[in-house]
Amino acid sequence: MKETKLELDRLVFFSDAVVAIAITLLALDLKIETAIDGHLTFTDLGKAWPKFNGFFLSFVIISLFWRIHHNFFSHIKDIDSKLMKLNIRWLLFIVLLPFSTSLISSHLYDKPAILFYCLNVLFITFVQNRIWSYVTIKPGFLKENTSRSAIYENRLYCNVAMINALIATAISFINPLAAFVILFARPPMLFFAKKIFKP
Repeated sequence: MKETKLELDRLVFFSDAVVAIAITLLALDLKIETAIDGHLTFTDLGKAWPKFNGFFLSFVIISLFWRIHHNFFSHIKDIDSKLMKLNIRWLLFIVLLPFSTSLISSHLYDKPAILFYCLNVLFITFVQNRIWSYVTIKPGFLKENTSRSAIYENRLYCNVAMINALIATAISFINPLAAFVILFARPPMLFFAKKIFKP
């Protein structure tokens, strides 16, 4: 039992560290180009708004993913190779998000950039859903005090996140800026879903 807890703790600590690095890397893209004389103007700041928007969106999205991941593992008491593989895949797409952010920061109105970003978010969401689905059907993986409402709430968050990512991905083929705005709507969607769809 101690060995299982150690493996689980290592997985959680490793995941937290990777997420912290990914969310920090977002700031590396925040660069402002100034005029030749080197003086910063309000125009320079205005031109950088796509970079700041990309940063804020990705910061919020990674924070939400981490919060849900953290909530998952507060209920999980066991681990196996499949759960570890699913978690590694989740981290893979989390680590890719700073690159996706750099694409939309430089090419916000270009369909390939926003499509790539939306697909990145969709893949994170899909793998996160697989993690929760797996531990809820695997006997003995959830703690005994995990309530049915906690299981339902996490499933609700997963479903709302999936719907949001799917809609944004579909819209990205038509209107990149609208897809970007839809992704920003994820927090209020989660809030209202929790209010409307009570267990």
